[in-house]
Amino acid sequence: MNITRRSLLAASAGVAAGASVSVSSLLPKYQFDRRPERSRVVILRVDHYAQHLEDLLDRGLRVLSSEVAGQTVLLKPNLVDYLPNDAVNTHPSLILAAAACFRRRGAKSVAVADGPGHQRDTQLVLRESGYEECLRSEKIRFVDLNRDQLVRRRVQAGYTALKYLWLPRTILEADFLVSMPKIKVHHWSGVTLSMKNMFGVVPGARYGWPKNILHWMGIQESILDVCATVPVHCVIADGVIAMEGNGPLNGAARHMGSIVLSNDPVAADATCARLMGFEPNRIPHIREASRFLGNSCLSCIEQVGETLSRPAVPYQVVADWEYLRSAEHHLRRQ
Repeated sequence: MNITRRSLLAASAGVAAGASVSVSSLLPKYQFDRRPERSRVVILRVDHYAQHLEDLLDRGLRVLSSEVAGQTVLLKPNLVDYLPNDAVNTHPSLILAAAACFRRRGAKSVAVADGPGHQRDTQLVLRESGYEECLRSEKIRFVDLNRDQLVRRRVQAGYTALKYLWLPRTILEADFLVSMPKIKVHHWSGVTLSMKNMFGVVPGARYGWPKNILHWMGIQESILDVCATVPVHCVIADGVIAMEGNGPLNGAARHMGSIVLSNDPVAADATCARLMGFEPNRIPHIREASRFLGNSCLSCIEQVGETLSRPAVPYQVVADWEYLRSAEHHLRRQ
């Protein structure tokens, strides 16, 4: 039997993924409580990427009171692969709009950084996804986190066996970190939103592709350890075109028409999950993160902008994650 490198990686990651999906209860392994008393989430209606994104984002950031004057701002997109599909990567138009907004708000500098998990040739991903030309035109620096200089940091939670993480210096030196995920389902973690997006700060050159060591440690657990160690200050989630089905690469594009902003990654992810028709507390890393990293319950979230409404038909998921769909949907089907 001919076993290719791709099939070997898929098989090994699949074993780890199966273990992570089966996690039904995670014992509390945190030493601090970072939850604000109330979190703020802004839902913007955006039908297409040609819309006036900069003005819309600026209004949303004003609601969040995102003060960045004199600070170094780092935008962390979901830049996975060079597949020509608007549902795979955070759209470059949104990155440019966010950079313009933070520059307008007095940021000392704005850069974009990521460590793609599925493709070792980051320059190829930048070129084929449209990032290279866009960033060059606006003189925005890009940092490949897979190959940045590394600093060892103690993990700030204990969900995995990792005691330390080797993290890119660029991430650790940023004053204001913005997670900018693409709103997608994920065949191993249920959803890939602002917290799962932080896998991209862990360097592939040390932890493998697609961040194999984190997969072996358990995806849900690794998300919690990474997000406890590298705080996210702001979320701008791209849901203009989202993804359902077999995400994060092979799913189907689905028009959501929303951009979600928040000063709390847990609140952002819980809101995005609800917009997909899911119950956020059925997603292990969101449920556990709501105990110490942020808020997921509606009573602790001040929601601004468009009304939070669940879709008539929840997003399609692979069979292992069918239970994410809301109770209301299951009742309608009976």
